[in-house]
Amino acid sequence: MGRQHLIWLTLGLMLAAFLGATAPAQAAPTSSIVSSTDDSPQQVTLMVHSASMNRIVPITVLTPKNRTRPAPTLYLLNGAGGGEDSATWDARTDYKKFFADKNVYVVTPIGGAFSYYTDWQRDDPVLGRNKWQTFLTKELPPLIDKRFPITGKVAVAGISMAGTTVFNLVLAAPGMYRSIAAFSGCARTSDPVGQQYIRFVVEDRGGGNMVNMWGPLDGPGWRANDPYLNAAKLRGTKVYMTSGTGLPGQYDRLDSPLINGDPVTLANQVLLGGVIEAAVNNCTQQMVARMKQLHVPNKVLTRSGGTHSWAYWEQDLHDTWPMIEADLNAKPAPAAKAARHARARRAAARCRAA
Repeated sequence: MGRQHLIWLTLGLMLAAFLGATAPAQAAPTSSIVSSTDDSPQQVTLMVHSASMNRIVPITVLTPKNRTRPAPTLYLLNGAGGGEDSATWDARTDYKKFFADKNVYVVTPIGGAFSYYTDWQRDDPVLGRNKWQTFLTKELPPLIDKRFPITGKVAVAGISMAGTTVFNLVLAAPGMYRSIAAFSGCARTSDPVGQQYIRFVVEDRGGGNMVNMWGPLDGPGWRANDPYLNAAKLRGTKVYMTSGTGLPGQYDRLDSPLINGDPVTLANQVLLGGVIEAAVNNCTQQMVARMKQLHVPNKVLTRSGGTHSWAYWEQDLHDTWPMIEADLNAKPAPAAKAARHARARRAAARCRAA
């Protein structure tokens, strides 16, 4: 190869490197609303593309009668099935009727079965890619806020699996939620009992590998996502918890609406639902004691009976809503406003000094 050829080759490589270095970076994918359908005067279904999961997530939004007046937002999460099965707020409760006269946007994602609505460390061969915490705290809220007239005041509630999720959403996004409500959720995740419950959901029911969620069971990922261990970080957010004792209650009867006279359904609800709720109740009482020890305010509604079933969660929603509504409509306390103004003045002073 001649010297002149080598010179031209070197110049060509240098030019290619220069063009590669100066080429504009490709924009990161963003989440977006792909479509919006009015199902009824007070229900909208959004199809939302999640950039973090690279999938389309259906979102059900119940709206106030007057969509022109700003209203707060309640994110209402389904349980282990993620709303992909028949065990949903829509199918098993009166939530549409209940919220029909309320001035609030009720947002429910459809998806995330057996995922605990968290950010998994690794993709799972069965459950796929799960980045639900990112979706619920960073991707979805700005889209909801842009699509509807929102006040910016937010609460979140969930049942069973999602009763754990709501605590961890606060840990992931401090200051985002005015209040949370955990209906029959277990706030312990890194101890053997809590991990056994998660194994039942993720592995026994979902077929996934729980190590893909937060890493090795004795690792830091589990401790970081344990609301019991991190209860002090819940301070500043109103916390509502509900649970039953697991003993048969008023809705564990053959004539109960969701039993429909079926003895097999009743037996499953009383036996399996009773065992699960008794374990959840133990978790709840431990969390209450922990928060009391740390002087973190909370309110717990404990039923003298009741199993892990929808009729009780419907009642829990009815019972906690007046408190959640008050949180969403409350004006900031004068002390909080004064603290914000003081921080703003200090920041301005630092800028002037610089």
